Amino acid sequence: MRDRDRRSWLRGAPPPGWVRVLPAALLAGVCVATLASPGPLDIGFLLGAIPPLAVLSYGPLATAVLGGLVLVVLNVPVFRLNDPGSTDLLTVGFVAALSVIVSFVRSRRDAQLVTERAVAEAAQRAVVPPLPERVAGVRCAGLYRAAQRGTLVGGDFFDVREGACGVRAVMGDVQGHGLSAVATVASLLGAFREAVLDRPDPESVAARLDRRLAVDSSAVRHSELFATAVVLEFGAGAVRIVACGQPGPVLLRDGRAVELDAPVGTPLGLGLADASPPRGITVPLRPGDRLFLASDGVWEARNAAGDFYPLLDRIAGFPGDLPDLVERVWADLVRFAPALQDDVTMLVLAPAAPEPR
Repeated sequence: MRDRDRRSWLRGAPPPGWVRVLPAALLAGVCVATLASPGPLDIGFLLGAIPPLAVLSYGPLATAVLGGLVLVVLNVPVFRLNDPGSTDLLTVGFVAALSVIVSFVRSRRDAQLVTERAVAEAAQRAVVPPLPERVAGVRCAGLYRAAQRGTLVGGDFFDVREGACGVRAVMGDVQGHGLSAVATVASLLGAFREAVLDRPDPESVAARLDRRLAVDSSAVRHSELFATAVVLEFGAGAVRIVACGQPGPVLLRDGRAVELDAPVGTPLGLGLADASPPRGITVPLRPGDRLFLASDGVWEARNAAGDFYPLLDRIAGFPGDLPDLVERVWADLVRFAPALQDDVTMLVLAPAAPEPR
């Protein structure tokens, strides 16, 4: 999972450089203009904007210094600022003092927000940790873009783990998105990591996930909690695929992209694993094959004309290794449908050549 900080400076990100330079630039500009003018200039009112501007990016000390410099410039005769009266000076002094107080409050709040954001990011990364480049004999690359601003985890999830029966991977989509779905994502990933250790096949892994969701929703009256997922198990020269309410992966082979026709079973959480157990298919793999999995945020992305994103037509033409592939698909998806409203998740898996000993 790769992080993307989509905050603007008005939503908690550090202010851009021009915002920090603006107070000093305005002060210097007024001074230069008055010195260069042959006569007095009535532009002293511009200096009153400097302390409030300093609040946006400076602490109380720097704000106080800038406010003091404004008062000095207004009182120095050489600048000829049309001899401001005592009322004007008192007004500017009051605005400067108020700006110092506001800057102090903002600095304390910013420090608190930084701490809370660091804790939130650590908690979210604990739920969905960064994907390693390789898990045993399988190379991996993933991309996760949560729909809700300021979050790293939404309603999508994926993971790749090694167990006693080989390397297993999961990618899914929980009902809803945003922070409300994080608890369900954490529960499913915990169940998957436990099932990888002792379940004999991917069908039983999917059944364990279904049971986990069914148990979680049983305590909530009229709950309609469910999730779609694809579970994969890599063996010797083949992969077994179990799809639960979600299409199977796309096979990239010899410059072509083919969507694998895996049986799509019922979604997870409906408690139907006993009555209708998930069924899987085994697909032989060749050297150089890649499996591409994408969430609904990719398959169902639409442009302004209402056309779906043509993933199968586009992805076959993208060169590069696994990390490059997901980045190219993401860049192309954003160009095609800039106003994405859903979580976007991509996972690429490929059998790796044996490591030399």
